[in-house]
Amino acid sequence: MKKVLVWFDLAFWLAVLVAAIVRGSRTTAWLAGLIMAAIAFPLWVAARIQLGPAFSLTPQARGLVTSGLYAKLRHPVYKLGTIAALGALLALQIWPLFAIGVALVPITLLRLRREEQVLAAAFGDEYRRYREKTWF
Repeated sequence: MKKVLVWFDLAFWLAVLVAAIVRGSRTTAWLAGLIMAAIAFPLWVAARIQLGPAFSLTPQARGLVTSGLYAKLRHPVYKLGTIAALGALLALQIWPLFAIGVALVPITLLRLRREEQVLAAAFGDEYRRYREKTWF
């Protein structure tokens, strides 16, 4: 079930990005959104792949991934996924939909904080050292 949701998530946002490319009005917002999504989307996919079996839908301490994108950036799936999604929604220029995407950012931040707590509790000093070496 988890793999189905992961593939659905990727396919959905890729479809939104393609729709933005095809449908979007050629404005500065469209271009900025496409640039954001074009940079963040492939990195988001890479982060999901690098996370491997440690990926879960809810915060769980299945393993501490510290290589690849995770060597420099904590929680790249959350951060890059949010940037890719907001970029695609910005490129679509459906402003109520973009506003909903922005409104959901605090929920992502809450999920990220909860995951930080779970990882700190499970990995203790190892996680604290990892946090010191990585960017936000």
